[in-house]
Amino acid sequence: MSVSLWCEEVEDDQTRDQSAAPPQGHIRGPTQLRAAWDPSASGHRVIQRLLQVEDRYMPSMLYITLIQRQPERREELAKWALEVCCDCGCDEAVFPLSVSLMDRFLSVSLSLPVSPFCLTAGCILIASKLTECDNVTADSLCAAAEYSFQPSNLREMERVILATLRWDTAAVTPQDFLPHFLASMEEMGDGGDSEEELISTLRRHSDTLAAMCACDSRFLGAPPSLVAAASLNCALRGLSNKGPTQLALRSEALAELCQTDLAVLQCYSDMIEYSLRQRLSSGLQQGPTEKDGEVEEERPGTPTDMREIDF
Repeated sequence: MSVSLWCEEVEDDQTRDQSAAPPQGHIRGPTQLRAAWDPSASGHRVIQRLLQVEDRYMPSMLYITLIQRQPERREELAKWALEVCCDCGCDEAVFPLSVSLMDRFLSVSLSLPVSPFCLTAGCILIASKLTECDNVTADSLCAAAEYSFQPSNLREMERVILATLRWDTAAVTPQDFLPHFLASMEEMGDGGDSEEELISTLRRHSDTLAAMCACDSRFLGAPPSLVAAASLNCALRGLSNKGPTQLALRSEALAELCQTDLAVLQCYSDMIEYSLRQRLSSGLQQGPTEKDGEVEEERPGTPTDMREIDF
């Protein structure tokens, strides 16, 4: 058997089209090539390893209690981080990692710095450097904050965050579990073209629901594995054409994968659905904005049928 060390990644037509014509508001460089999914890097062994280390990156119970009493400020910073990540075209892993870094920093310090947005921007900068080849720039983050701080302040805040977290920044997030959970769900399917399309849609919707949980302080104390499993379970409920029996089997499989009780998984799934209904109703009550007598449509940054979620 011959072994080749050549990079065999191929840029497809869709990627070339995106590179040639970047979307409106996209301030990053051309789309980066991504390695193909490696089935050998998934499975129960990888999930077990993630489960073993996820508790190390959880914020303290004191911080969770304080935030859940007064969640407004933390949710404001999380929503701003989501907007910045979307505007800068960051990878889907940047936002949850940046929120995790922010929570862990505040869990240690238990006080906001003089510029909370500088702290959030510093977390986004670190998360982008960890997960992306073409990371977001300090100037872009300063511009997103309307220059309430300078690049020198941001670099100093970055050093403070790294020193506080002792350079242990590669935290486990729900997005780390989702590909492995989806691979297990795919094994339970029939393997047809419709199943592949369903898996792709499930990934997008699960990412959206997990991002919503990161903005909601009610899920602050939940392990990332449970948030990922509950988000995927909600997406299965809303998108899958399977019967109740097959949905129950997949819910049991997810509960087994994240090593939790089925009732706990169903409880968190119901919490996510309730939070989703709240945000959808809030978005519908606000309604579209009118400008010059015409209704101005907002460009969706999430899957089309979930763009009315008010983050």
